[in-house]
Amino acid sequence: MLRVAVMVSGGGTNLQAIIDAVESGRITNTELVAVVSNNKGAYALERAKKAGIKDVVVSPKDYDTREEFNKALIETVDSLTVDLIVLAGYLVVIPPEMIDKYENRIINIHPSLIPSFCGTGFYGLKVHEAALARGVKVVGATVHFVDKGTDTGPIILQKAVAVEEGDTPKILQQRVMEQAEWILLPQAIDLIANDKVVVVDGRVVTKN
Repeated sequence: MLRVAVMVSGGGTNLQAIIDAVESGRITNTELVAVVSNNKGAYALERAKKAGIKDVVVSPKDYDTREEFNKALIETVDSLTVDLIVLAGYLVVIPPEMIDKYENRIINIHPSLIPSFCGTGFYGLKVHEAALARGVKVVGATVHFVDKGTDTGPIILQKAVAVEEGDTPKILQQRVMEQAEWILLPQAIDLIANDKVVVVDGRVVTKN
């Protein structure tokens, strides 16, 4: 059984997709052990409570230095004894020591087809604003392992979504969530839970 912690800063729509997929059996061999947030007011914490999942808040605002926060975050995650950490809209930089400790055990969902519209400054609506400004015809989402770069880790899954005439950043964001993010993230967790994902020379190999 894969023990999973989900880290989230906001509303938690991707978290809800994961909870629903576990309950429906689309994600197998998986236990959601905790939802960790940096934001006491995150609606994701309510989603966790409703699903009977432990909710934990570790906020940088409660610590004098980033080093103290990083230490507390790592200690909190360690105490949960998890096999996989899922970043589902978590807007805090993961400490390098934590990335080393959980190498190829932290995954992230990004709302573009990496390497397009990713890296520092590309998050949330900014990704979709940039895509529309560039005039691309296809966008999408990517699930990848987290390394010490920004959106540079090995890619696990990607799914394309068409841009339509009249799209606004918010409309496009919603379509990418519905047609890609909420599908890909549960798929990736299920693959990992069933030992179907291997990283070889910095690239993901999916086993049948």
